[in-house]
Amino acid sequence: MEGGLNSEMKERVDRQKGFNPKIEPFVPKKGHDPRELKSWAKRTGFVSTTFSGETERRRDPNVRNDNVGFDLERGVDRNETVSPKIELDPILGRARNRGVEIEPVLGSIAKNGTRRGENLGRRIEMEPILRANNEERKIDVNENGNGGNSVNGIVNGNGHVAPVTEPKKDDGNVDEEVGMGEYRDGEGSGYGGWHQSPWIKCGLRENPGLVPLMYYGLQHYLSLAGSLIFIPLIIVPTMGGSDKDTANVVSTMLLVSGLTTILHTYFGTRLPLVQGSSFVYLAPALVIMNSEEYRNLAEHKFRYIMRELQGAIIVGSIFQSFLGYSGLMSLLLRFINPVVVAPTVAAVGLAFFSYGFPQAGSCVEISLPQILLILIFTLYLGGISIFGHRVFRVYAVPVSVIIIWAYAFFLTAGGAYNFKVCSSDIPNSNILIDACRKHADTMRHCRTDVSNAMRTAAWVRIPYPFQWGIPAFRLRTSIIMVIVSLVTSIDSIGSYHSAAIRMNLKPPTPGIVSRGIGLEGFCSVLAGLWGTGTGSTTLTENVHTINATRVANRRAVQLGAALLILLSFVGKIGAILASIPQALAAAVLCFIWALIVALGLSTLQYTQNASSRNVIIVGVSLFFGLSVPAYFQQYAPETGLILPGYLIPYAAASNGPVHAGNAQFNFAMNALLSLNMVVTLLVAFVLDNTVPGSRQERGVYVWSKADDIMTDPSSLLDYSLPSRVAKLFHWAKCVGT
Repeated sequence: MEGGLNSEMKERVDRQKGFNPKIEPFVPKKGHDPRELKSWAKRTGFVSTTFSGETERRRDPNVRNDNVGFDLERGVDRNETVSPKIELDPILGRARNRGVEIEPVLGSIAKNGTRRGENLGRRIEMEPILRANNEERKIDVNENGNGGNSVNGIVNGNGHVAPVTEPKKDDGNVDEEVGMGEYRDGEGSGYGGWHQSPWIKCGLRENPGLVPLMYYGLQHYLSLAGSLIFIPLIIVPTMGGSDKDTANVVSTMLLVSGLTTILHTYFGTRLPLVQGSSFVYLAPALVIMNSEEYRNLAEHKFRYIMRELQGAIIVGSIFQSFLGYSGLMSLLLRFINPVVVAPTVAAVGLAFFSYGFPQAGSCVEISLPQILLILIFTLYLGGISIFGHRVFRVYAVPVSVIIIWAYAFFLTAGGAYNFKVCSSDIPNSNILIDACRKHADTMRHCRTDVSNAMRTAAWVRIPYPFQWGIPAFRLRTSIIMVIVSLVTSIDSIGSYHSAAIRMNLKPPTPGIVSRGIGLEGFCSVLAGLWGTGTGSTTLTENVHTINATRVANRRAVQLGAALLILLSFVGKIGAILASIPQALAAAVLCFIWALIVALGLSTLQYTQNASSRNVIIVGVSLFFGLSVPAYFQQYAPETGLILPGYLIPYAAASNGPVHAGNAQFNFAMNALLSLNMVVTLLVAFVLDNTVPGSRQERGVYVWSKADDIMTDPSSLLDYSLPSRVAKLFHWAKCVGT
C-alpha cells in the first residue's frame, strides 16, 4: 500500500517537472466502478488532481479561522489554490473545459516541457470507456453549486440538483450534419445532450403510442380546466353579455388555446406548455370594462367593451412580438432574475383577493364545499393511487366541480332556491319586486338552471375573427396593454425556466427565450382578432400540472390542443360550461389564484432564501404592490350603487388621483398604478438591479449560450426548430438558437 502511494507521488512529481510517465490502459477490476476511473485519471494525467469539485487547500497557520470562508461570487474558497477543472460531459463522455483543460499527451514536447500531441485521437479512444462508466457515475455538488459528484444527480447552473437517469440510446445521428440547433423533420430519436428526469413517466419526445398520448393529453388539459374556461364566466357577465355570449366566448377560448399551443410547441420554445387566457390580462380587463363611460351603457354594452379590449390586446401583443423577435428580450433577460419574477407572479394571484371570496360568498353552501373538496383532494388524498393513477391529485379540479355541480343541481331541483312570486328563469328581473330583491343574487349565483345557453346555443358553431365587430383602438387602453405585455413576458420567462428544471432539460438560450416571447405576442394577436377578451400566454399553472401528471410530452400536448379545437366547434360544449354556477366558478378560482401565488413565491428557491437583501426586496415589493393600488382604489365612484362591491377596486382608472391635462393619460396612469402586478414589478425590478448582491445571492438565471451548440450540437435539440423552419431563422441569431 505504501509502495503504491510512493509510486503515485513519484509520478505526480515527474509530471510537474515536465516528464510524462507511460499511460497504461484503463482496465476495470471490479466492474464499472467510477472511483477506479477517477483514480486512473489522476495517475495518468488525463485530468488534473483537482477533479469534480475536489480542492487542495493551502492553509496558512497564521490566518485566523474566521477568515476561511467560501467566496460565492468566485466559486472558490478564499484560501484555496485554484487549479484547472475538468467537467465530463454526462452524455457523450467528453471532457468540457472549465478553466484549463489538461488533455492526454501523445505527441511532441512543448516549450514548457510538457508533451502536447494528438488530443483528438486520445479523446476518441477514451469515449467508449467514459461512456460506459458514465452510466453509473453520480455527480456531486461542490461548494459553489456548479457541478461535481452527487448521489442525487446533475446540477444545473443555479446549483439545483436534477436527477439522473439512464441515457437513451443514440441512433448515431447526434453529430450528423443537419445544421446548428436543428434536426430533421423537427424530431429526433435521441435526447441530445441532456437526460430525462426519472420521475417523468412520458418524456418530451417519447412516443408510447397514439392511445397513451391521447390519454396523457386529455389529463393534462383536464388538470388545467379551471384556468382555461373560467375566465369567460367572470368577464362576460361583467361586460353585460348574455348566456349565449358567454357560451360563444368559451368556445372561442378553446379554439384559440388549441391553435396557440400547437404554434408554440412547433415554433416557440417547443416546451410542452399550454397557451391560454392568462390571469395577467384579467385585472386590466376588469379595469377597462368598469370605466365610467360603460357604467350606464345598456344596449350593446358587451360588444363595445369587447371591441375596445380587442384593440388594446392587439397593440400590446404587437409590442411583445417585436420585443421577442427583435432580440431586445435577450438584453432584458440580464435584468430579470427570480427576485423579480417571484413577487410579480405572486402579485398576479393576490390581485384578486377582493374579488375571490366576496364573489364566492354569495352562495356559501356551494362555494365552501367546493374549496374544501379541492383542498382535501390535493393535500390529503393526493398520494392515494387508484389502479395506479393518482386521480385526486391530477383531476382535483374537474372531479370536485362535477361533484359540487351535481350537489347544486339537487339543491335547485329540491326547491332550496324557490322563493314565492320570484321567477327562476330571469333572476335579474326580480330586482323590480321588493320581495324578491334580496333573493336575486342568491338565485343568480346558486341555481343551476338560470342559464338559457343550452336552449339558445347552436350545435355547430365555428368561431371566426372579428365576430364581435372591428376592434377599436384607443390610446388609453393601448398604453395599459403594452405595460401588461411586459408582465406577461416576465411571467412566461419564469415558467420556461421552472419547466426546464423539472424536465431536467438544459436551460434554453436567450435566443430561444426571445423566440418564445415573440411567438406569444403573435398568439395574443390571434386572441385579439378572435375576441377572447384576454391575451394568450403561457399558463403559470403548467409547472404544477407537470408535477401532478408527470407528463411532459410534446405530442401529448399537441393532441390535447387538437381536441380543444374540435370541441370548440360544438356549440353545446361551450353552453354546458357556461351554465356552471358563478359561485362555484369563483370558488375554483380562489384555489387557482392561491396556487399562482404559491408558484410565484416558489421561484425564490433559486436564490439564497436566507439573504436579508432578498427578503427585504420581496417583502417591500409585495407590500407596496398591494398598498399603492389600494390608495388608488380608494377613489371609488360617487355612489356605491353603480357597481357591486367586489368590482369597485377596479374603477380607479376613472376616479384616480392623477389629473393631468390629457384625459387619456389620466386614465392610463390611474389604471396602471391600481394594478398590483405592475407596481410590484416596478418596485422589484428597480431594487433588485440597484441593490448590490452576488449572482448566487440574486439567483441569476443561467441561460445556455449559443456557443454550446458549436461544441455540442446535441445539447439543445429539445428546443430546436424543424429543419425547414430553422433555415428561416439562420439570419437572426437572437431567435434562431
